[in-house]
Amino acid sequence: WRARAASRSLNRDCGYSPMSSIGTGYDQSTTTFSPDGRVFQIEYAAKAVENSGTAVGIRCKDGVVLGVEKQKLSKMLVPGSNRRVYTVDKCTGMAVSGMMADARQIVNHARKESANYADFYGTQIPGNVLCDRVAGMMHAYTLYWYVRPFGSSALIASYSPDGPQLFAVEPSGLSHRFFAAAIGKSKNAAKSALEKLDLSTLTAKEAVKEVAKILYAQHDPSKDKPLELELSWVCDASNRLHQLVPADLAAEAEAAAKAARAAMDED
Repeated sequence: WRARAASRSLNRDCGYSPMSSIGTGYDQSTTTFSPDGRVFQIEYAAKAVENSGTAVGIRCKDGVVLGVEKQKLSKMLVPGSNRRVYTVDKCTGMAVSGMMADARQIVNHARKESANYADFYGTQIPGNVLCDRVAGMMHAYTLYWYVRPFGSSALIASYSPDGPQLFAVEPSGLSHRFFAAAIGKSKNAAKSALEKLDLSTLTAKEAVKEVAKILYAQHDPSKDKPLELELSWVCDASNRLHQLVPADLAAEAEAAAKAARAAMDED
């Protein structure tokens, strides 16, 4: 009993707890469950997304609008570099948040799946099929000890014959279809703002301004570095093609967002 007492004392002195809530002993591999049924490696990957810039997607009555925020880390960076909004195929786009090196591999996989589907079936891949295939690949990286989960989440915007669609895929491989969604560090505040919008009557042009306002509302100029917005859409106005929002409309939306943020600061 003296040896057991000494061992317990040593563990207390070293700060060791066999059932620690931070995953001690259970976070070494994605194949290990904790006693309460958690896989900590997946939770850590989700945390990497929460520490990244916010991305917002809105499905409108005539299309889907995507927007992401990027902090200008240096004045020497060329505007538009290190993209976070990508085109998968003519009618599909992706906005990503999290570790960008991981996100690019997710986008590359989505492009391969889209090309393979078009080559085999001779038509555009439906948004739900693309979402399922991307989610399946991300889930596969949570099943084996010799790989790690992707530290990124993705929003997928598609305009298929069934209409505009918006999906979100998480690092665990879980996916959902949304009317509006947000990922990244300010996702909770962004979701609260999205819930106040009337998405049944909102047009894509109006949604561009709303996305810019939501992203700027979470930005504190006194603490955070300057923002660069990336806005894209796939809608009737773009002939159902995924492309960046026209520069004049993007500038107008950003100006309205800055004015709204200034009004918030005055209040």
